[in-house]
Order: sequence, then C-alpha cells, then structure tokens
Amino acid sequence: MTQISFIAFDGTKFDVEAENGSTVMENAIRNDVPGIEAECGGACACATCHVYVDEAWMPAVGEPEAMEEDMLDFAYDVRPNSRLSCQIRVRDELNGLVVRVPERQG
Repeated sequence: MTQISFIAFDGTKFDVEAENGSTVMENAIRNDVPGIEAECGGACACATCHVYVDEAWMPAVGEPEAMEEDMLDFAYDVRPNSRLSCQIRVRDELNGLVVRVPERQG
C-alpha cells in the first residue's frame, strides 16, 4: 500500500492508504476527500478531479500527457504543478505523495 496525503482547501489533511495500480482520484473518492468531484469517473473527460501536486513530488509524478493538458484548460486556477488526479497511477515510488485540492473544481 502507498500512502497519499490530500490537503483540502481549508487545510484539513486526509491520509489514505492506496492500492498500487489504482488512481489518486479513486482513492480520494473512496475516502470522501472533499473537493474531488470526479464527474466523469476517471475518463479524463472533465477537470473535476484537479489537484496541485506538492512541488517535491513533481519529478516522481511526471508531466501530464497531451489529453490531460487539454482537459486542464477547463480547470480552475491552473498552476505549473496542476494535474488531474484520475491520471496519476499509484505506485511504490509515490509513497508519501502530497496533493492539495483547489478552492473549487472547473
């Protein structure tokens, strides 16, 4: 299991144990993390699972693919560390990952 810390917009921290192979979004939904809406269910067809990856984790998480970049155009307050959590696969290298949830989703 891989630990992920979600920081809600109000600063509340949600530490979850995530199964490798699942997505960061799936784990947010399973653990009732507020602010992750995931309207498309993880199909990269909306921008309602937008998160900010902690800067220290950016190299491990990697850059978004072209389709994700296109969907990020619809997200609210996009930053250089913005990602769609449905596109981040949980793996051992992400143990301890920290992501922040924006004020609102796009």
